Amino acid sequence: MRIEYRVRIMAGLMILASLALAHYCTPLWLLLAAFVGVNLIQSAFTKFCPAEMIMKKLWPNAPL
Repeated sequence: MRIEYRVRIMAGLMILASLALAHYCTPLWLLLAAFVGVNLIQSAFTKFCPAEMIMKKLWPNAPL
């Protein structure tokens, strides 16, 4: 699986987790969803994605 797809899966899971935590714990968890969304937007414009860099270090032999 390409790293791009892994980043998308991770972003989706983090947004869903933050929504669940906001529902069951405190609405402040919505800040995590906002952070993930802003990071996705900035990575589309700048081609810089911290999650992709981390995944490349964790799985150096994964297909690009």
